[in-house]
Amino acid sequence: MVDEQLLNKTSERLRALHITVATAESCTGGLLASLLTDVSGSSEYFDRGLVTYSNKAKQDLLGVPTQLLQTHGAVSEETARAMAQGVRERSHVDYGIATTGIAGPTGGTPAKPVGLVYIAIATPQTLVVRRFLFKGDRLQNKASTCTEALRLLNELLPEG
Repeated sequence: MVDEQLLNKTSERLRALHITVATAESCTGGLLASLLTDVSGSSEYFDRGLVTYSNKAKQDLLGVPTQLLQTHGAVSEETARAMAQGVRERSHVDYGIATTGIAGPTGGTPAKPVGLVYIAIATPQTLVVRRFLFKGDRLQNKASTCTEALRLLNELLPEG
């Protein structure tokens, strides 16, 4: 599953820095929110988690523009960016974290294969998107996405 040491480190840093987070998840289906709240004291930093699996949910809950979804698709850098920004702004938190991808085993195409994932984090200063291509089964791809989201979050947290 996910590296417990990484999860605990993330939790400790978020609490120490007084940084709040919210998640907007598609391919991870709430797993990232679940992991973040597995740690005692998570209410100090975790505000909410939205599972925006459908395009309609992305539009209604996060404000992802219809035209963006039609042009780039749900699994794209552009959509991940809009999801992270949308959850950050609508939740009034410091960091918005978004995941979108194709966990598998179905749903892949030559242009967007199974295991393709985008993770985006919106902070007060920046918005970073990373692309990954995981090679596991559905549950492994979801776990790998969460691990990489935690790594990216740690990378973006200020020192202190």
